[in-house]
Amino acid sequence: MEINIERGRNYAVIHVSGDIDLYTSPQLRQEMLKLATKKNMAILVNFRDVTYMDSSGVATLVETLQLTKRNGGKLRLFHLAQPIKDLFELSRLDRVFDVYETEQQAREGIS
Repeated sequence: MEINIERGRNYAVIHVSGDIDLYTSPQLRQEMLKLATKKNMAILVNFRDVTYMDSSGVATLVETLQLTKRNGGKLRLFHLAQPIKDLFELSRLDRVFDVYETEQQAREGIS
């Protein structure tokens, strides 16, 4: 898994590629929680190049969402590949997370 982060004043776009699983999710968790602790931070996560995500990846997202909301921020996900989109729909996570088709849509209202 590779992680690249674009940082703005009150936002960060995390570009993730590869598998998010038990072995790689701690690295993602560390980066995401570091951002989520900042006040009013918008975290946008690009899933375009994510090939697989297991429950540890989902747990990382849930934990980040909770911390982000607690600090007045936002967590938005975009470019979910079909298998991950299916996972979100089956587990009804698409009702919990803000999911967008494109980065442009995810960035709306964020400066």
